[in-house]
Amino acid sequence: MVFQAIRWLKKNAGTFILAFILAVVVWVSAIVASDPNIDKEYPQNIPLEIFGQDSGLILVEKVPAQVRVSIRAPRSVWSHLENDPDMIRAWIDLSGLGVGQYLLPVKTQISLSPNQVLGVEPNEIKVSLEPLKMMNFAVQIMTIGEPTLGYRKGSVRSDPPQVTVSGPASLVSKVAKVQATLDISGISETVKKEMTLQAIGQDGVPVTGISITPQIVTVTQDIVLLGGYRNVVVKVITRGQVADGYWLTNINVNPPNVTVFSTNPQLVNALPGYVETSPVDLTDLNDDVDIRTDLNLPKGVELAGEESVLVRLSIAALEGSLSIALPLEVVGLSPEYSAMVSPEQVDVLITGPLPILNNLKPGGIRVSVDLSGLSLGVHQVTPVVDLLPNQVKVASILPENVEVTIVRAATLPITASPTAVFPSITATP
Repeated sequence: MVFQAIRWLKKNAGTFILAFILAVVVWVSAIVASDPNIDKEYPQNIPLEIFGQDSGLILVEKVPAQVRVSIRAPRSVWSHLENDPDMIRAWIDLSGLGVGQYLLPVKTQISLSPNQVLGVEPNEIKVSLEPLKMMNFAVQIMTIGEPTLGYRKGSVRSDPPQVTVSGPASLVSKVAKVQATLDISGISETVKKEMTLQAIGQDGVPVTGISITPQIVTVTQDIVLLGGYRNVVVKVITRGQVADGYWLTNINVNPPNVTVFSTNPQLVNALPGYVETSPVDLTDLNDDVDIRTDLNLPKGVELAGEESVLVRLSIAALEGSLSIALPLEVVGLSPEYSAMVSPEQVDVLITGPLPILNNLKPGGIRVSVDLSGLSLGVHQVTPVVDLLPNQVKVASILPENVEVTIVRAATLPITASPTAVFPSITATP
């Protein structure tokens, strides 16, 4: 029996193997049908890592920071990969490499299977390795321009006074100096500011591709007052009064301080810290004005630079208020209607510059109620003031609303025409 079974198995072994293979094919086909492979480029850039670099060597040329990867993987795998970019890695390996140039393949790893990397862009990276070189340089500060007249530039210093330049030996060897450029044009006091350093080659051209540590330093440039010179404040002297109804709101002088000079330093040292202008006349001024005036300097003392200063006077009108009782005018009423307004006059409070209020004629002001589009009956209407000068404004109207009765024409009783009440002016300087 056993031998018969063995002979039967040998006889039908091919059939069993074929059946097994067909079963596997059917199973794989079913899996592929339900979870098909997708070929596409990963939607995000993959960071490119660098491994194995010798600490004594440095890359001369920049290496791409990212690469693109195309992948073949089932849809289920893609759903995980797209939600977690950290599952894909790309790198180049510098292990064991010395000085020289190399073309290295980009290697990849995907932590979820099954997958197949179809391509990497770029798939090779050109690298150039050189010895790392470090050199110390004293910081040089180049100044351009000249300080204000009467001043000179003193010593200049950097904190820290020395920095380290590092990078590929071929580039560091080109560096002749490390410097910053400071403009002191028109400066009249010591300057202290943070400045960015730059490496300069023998040819005067900036050297790039290297590092400066630290790259930002604090530069202090002393500015010193020359003997016989002194910086003093300008004090404006005025005389007279502005026009009636106006007041002086501000006095501004440019420049606010000046440099004076004397061959006898004791004369400038004896000054009280300010110099006065020649008197500026305010008589009857009623608007802003710029006046150039000289300085009243002691004998033997001169003004360095400008011979005069500019005084800017700001002048404004005093503000006041005016209360007027004015009759109401009816506008916009249809010809077949008549209207009765109650009250027939309102109190208008006007504010503005006193000179304008004093010359304001109440007869030239109109207060009206617009009845356009209103029908028969009783209405509440807001009066409107017009024909006012631009500089004044209406503060209030009392009452704010008036009652208007609209009837058909010829049905209203005859009433006396209202008259305006003389106004009263209140000043609020």
